[in-house]
Amino acid sequence: MSETPAQLWRDLVAADPTRPFTTSYDASGGRVELSRATLDNWVSKTANMLVDGLGTQPGDRVAVALPVHWQSLVWLTACWSVGAVAEVADGAAPSPDAQVAVADPDRLEAALDSGAEEVVGTSLHPLGLPLREVPPMVLDYSVEVRGYGDRFSPYPVDPQAPALRLGRTLTGAELVAQGRDRAERWGLTGADRVALFLDPDAGPSALGPGAELLPALMASGAPVILTPLPAADPGETWKRLEAERATVFATVGGAEPAGDAPLRRISLSS
Repeated sequence: MSETPAQLWRDLVAADPTRPFTTSYDASGGRVELSRATLDNWVSKTANMLVDGLGTQPGDRVAVALPVHWQSLVWLTACWSVGAVAEVADGAAPSPDAQVAVADPDRLEAALDSGAEEVVGTSLHPLGLPLREVPPMVLDYSVEVRGYGDRFSPYPVDPQAPALRLGRTLTGAELVAQGRDRAERWGLTGADRVALFLDPDAGPSALGPGAELLPALMASGAPVILTPLPAADPGETWKRLEAERATVFATVGGAEPAGDAPLRRISLSS
């Protein structure tokens, strides 16, 4: 029987909940690390919010207008856990007329104009702090989600149902197969730590044309380090990744620090 991304995620968490899954750096060098269990807590709360707070049903459309960030990883995984279709707005306005739209502060007005039945805004603060200003008719994600349960049992979702729209539509089964294929092709295992270099506000296509990196991380068990491209002194970036015990770095379109890379490189462009 085909797997779903939610099953892939649940298996990963069960295997070793304390292991890091994502480490994020901001432009100032601030660092936030989330274990599988901690990220899963956010996934569960978000899934419960989708179902109990926003009335999301399997097959509903959730417009995700967020850059690559630990919160966007949470929203994608929560959508797959409830059987919703994550429609990713890669640096653009949210998809029109979705049941739910979640947006960063710069795209909240566009989300309100999109015709979504419910609009959720998130500050994208590294520690999950609330929005500074909450427009009328917008739910503040960081405030609202904390009131929902810490456990969520993924719905029995049809693996052949649409799960992601990012330029093209992928089913849950295709996402899992794609993740396993990429993990094998890239030689990723649980012993690796993958550094992903990101431009400011990089959209989810930075995970690959079909967000391949996320299911590949779930399939392999490799944690990811989200780090901005350095404006200066790339040597400091490589030192940081050495301290993080990174073994691989990933790029889209060749964006990477200057100098000789001391890590194995994988390309997400194809």
